[in-house]
Amino acid sequence: MYAAYTGLLARTQALDTAANNLANAGTSGFRAQRDYFRGIVSSGLSAGEQRSQVGESVNGYGVLGGSMPDYGQGPLATTSNPLDLALNGQGFFAIQTKQGVRYTRDGEFSRSPDGQIQTSTGEPVLDGKMKPITLPSGPVEVAADGTVSVAAGIVGKVGVFNFAAPGSLSMEGANRFVAAAGASPTAGDAEVKQGAVEGANQDSVHGTMQLILVQRQAEMLQKALSVFHNDFDKTAVEEISRV
Repeated sequence: MYAAYTGLLARTQALDTAANNLANAGTSGFRAQRDYFRGIVSSGLSAGEQRSQVGESVNGYGVLGGSMPDYGQGPLATTSNPLDLALNGQGFFAIQTKQGVRYTRDGEFSRSPDGQIQTSTGEPVLDGKMKPITLPSGPVEVAADGTVSVAAGIVGKVGVFNFAAPGSLSMEGANRFVAAAGASPTAGDAEVKQGAVEGANQDSVHGTMQLILVQRQAEMLQKALSVFHNDFDKTAVEEISRV
């Protein structure tokens, strides 16, 4: 019964993750979440050892460690907007929000009324020195290293950042990340693609299959628990009462 409870809890959490991945399959720059299980070291098998980490973990329903972002590359789609930017490789754009600097792979950018490169929600895109980039009038060209030119003159460089430890970032919303306290970003070497947007690294077909699979597993475990309860109730009514 403990094993069934543990499995149902793990599959319920995995069901939430799969549903969130599928819901954001069309979100630009979305990084899918992947479940992971904690490593358990067996103990209590030798003379003198009383405690078992395996037993404690199972009884505490703590086998599933949680979920973590998958930083794999998403597909690039060409657009007609010269300020749409996509990253090919590891790295993030930096944007200035009301809550502070945030990092994202969503490169759906545009020119604000005062000439700054901004996100679809009006937040400034930052350069390598964490400063907004202001564009003069004229056609915009963005090089592979993020250098921004207008009328053949360089006006700035879109910042591309990376983090040595993946655990330095935590998700905030669908496609944004916040850096942990004390985590310092480094210059990334991802290639900047002008006139393109990176999609989610979770496609709807595989997302749907995963959702159905996890849902069936959860239903199976729920049925197993129902059988346990029915058998226990039957034993309590028919057998224990006789004793």
